[in-house]
Amino acid sequence: MTLTELRYIVTLAEEKHFGKAAERCHVSQPTLSVAVKKLEEELEVTLFERSKSHITVTETGLQVVRQAQRVLDQVSVIRDIASVGKDQLNAPLRVGAIYTIGPYLFPHLLPELHRAAPRMPLYIEENYTAVLREKLRQSELDAIIVALPFNEPEVVTLPLYDEPFVVLMPAGHPLSRFDEINSEQLSAEDLLLLGPGHCFRDQVLEACPDLLQKLNAPSRKEPTRSLVTEGSSLETIRHMVASGLGISVLPLSAAGQDRYPPGLITVRPFASPAPFRTVGLAWRVTFPRPKAIDMLGLAAGQCRVMPKVALAHESR
Repeated sequence: MTLTELRYIVTLAEEKHFGKAAERCHVSQPTLSVAVKKLEEELEVTLFERSKSHITVTETGLQVVRQAQRVLDQVSVIRDIASVGKDQLNAPLRVGAIYTIGPYLFPHLLPELHRAAPRMPLYIEENYTAVLREKLRQSELDAIIVALPFNEPEVVTLPLYDEPFVVLMPAGHPLSRFDEINSEQLSAEDLLLLGPGHCFRDQVLEACPDLLQKLNAPSRKEPTRSLVTEGSSLETIRHMVASGLGISVLPLSAAGQDRYPPGLITVRPFASPAPFRTVGLAWRVTFPRPKAIDMLGLAAGQCRVMPKVALAHESR
């Protein structure tokens, strides 16, 4: 039994004439007749009653023809799915990003991607690196945007851009008189950090080892040591800095100096060598839409993620 034979009997049931059915199927009448007879012999039933004047579909033939039509309909669905698959930019893409990247990258990424691939909308999820790693592994996400290095078997990564860390402080803070900040200067300040579980917290502590010592020092043994306050998000931390609670280290894209009236917060770069993170794209090596990944990476690479902030020459 073949799809061609099924198409022949469906057409013959509609036309009830071998010549017309053969014409619709673009074959000769003998070819169609032989194929229908062969299928009847294989099934060991008569599908059509034949006479010189007309053709009638038997009761069993009607059931077979109905089922054959369902099969042909499903074949059409399969072909439609395959056709969409050929156009890799014509279906949604499931993209995850860590909390400290997504809110600052996506507003720039989405317009770029919409211009380049308007028929490829994004399903977006923000989460911790560990959660995104698992969802990528389980094929619940197609690609994730994380801080590199990111090591996972059968996963490919692509660096997108490097992002420096900056020091955020209330306007008029004593450290604002410096054009650049050394990490050692932070150890004497009230510091705001993300809570455990955020990879950016680990990156800051790795870049500023004095802060790690401060965090591990029991405050009861050193009552004069300044405090470390933990925030749930970079947005929350920035607001607390703006309120005057303390200073923080943020990725440049999250500094948000332009989101407040002048004279509320101040941003300063680190002295060289300044700490930074590499933002990258990760996806499974077996993902079947490489063109979609290429387009996502290209759009992300063209984003103007870094804000223009006055780092060292603000009016004082």
